[in-house]
Amino acid sequence: MKKLVSAGEILVEIMAERIGQSFLEPGPLVGPFPSGAPAIFIGQAAALGQPAGLIGAVGKDDFGQVNIDRLSALGADVSAIAVHEGHATGTAFVTYRPDASRHFVFNIRNSAAGLLEIDDAAKRLLSGADHVHVMGSSLFSDRATQVALGAIAAVKAKGGTVSFDPNIRREIMQASGMRQALDQVLAQTDVFLPSGNELFLFSSAGDEQGAVADLLGRGISCIVLKKGADGAVYHDRQGTVALPGFAVEEIDPTGAGDCFGAAFVSFWLRGAAPADALRIANACGALAVTRKGPMEGIHRLADVEAFIAKAGAHA
Repeated sequence: MKKLVSAGEILVEIMAERIGQSFLEPGPLVGPFPSGAPAIFIGQAAALGQPAGLIGAVGKDDFGQVNIDRLSALGADVSAIAVHEGHATGTAFVTYRPDASRHFVFNIRNSAAGLLEIDDAAKRLLSGADHVHVMGSSLFSDRATQVALGAIAAVKAKGGTVSFDPNIRREIMQASGMRQALDQVLAQTDVFLPSGNELFLFSSAGDEQGAVADLLGRGISCIVLKKGADGAVYHDRQGTVALPGFAVEEIDPTGAGDCFGAAFVSFWLRGAAPADALRIANACGALAVTRKGPMEGIHRLADVEAFIAKAGAHA
């Protein structure tokens, strides 16, 4: 099977226990949980049996070790995760608002994640890669953007492919150079995975159909529009495939889109029909929200297939 690689932030997530809790006063927290959008993505891909590896950087601390241990246990290639003594692993503290939105306090750029680079270990990983996945959140600095663009160049030079999930958070969108970085990645994208209104960040078209047509006209092979609990819609030049989501009780939405994307891209790389890839992806996204913690809801392929079969039996 084709090898999938991503590059970007590795961090731990520490969450408020109560909805409506604020970081402006003391309150109960739970964590640390292994996290980071590219880490979640690679972990889910590996759990589905896809050869997958991550270029990243952590501190020589417990937070870094818990991430490496989790990715290794899921079957991911961790050979290109650099461990930096004297630097702390990245963190994200999260509160949940009554309207279901989330508020993040990040330490990424100034953590070990800020030392991300394509070193010899990363070059070895890329030499065996067929596909690179880019998260918009991983374009958090000029240095991180150059790593992403370097990975794209290395894989494209061998005839490989690229997928891109904008994954834009308000706290990150303000970063200098973010807009240019997003456009640079999009220009080299084969599989585009926006969520909701992210589609309109890259097109001035007034409606979804027009934006899809605009983006496909720029050379993107396919667009998969994630719609959360409502499922997802696949678009390419031949047509459209839409599948509803799976009904589950939501415990924590963090990481659902990353798990969805990992599943879709893994099965796209295997040549699966769009409907089949969407079904697995929708199931992975649904299962992801049933556990508290970004990577706690990652499931192996057999468990995902069993979940789909059970959902079908009760439909």
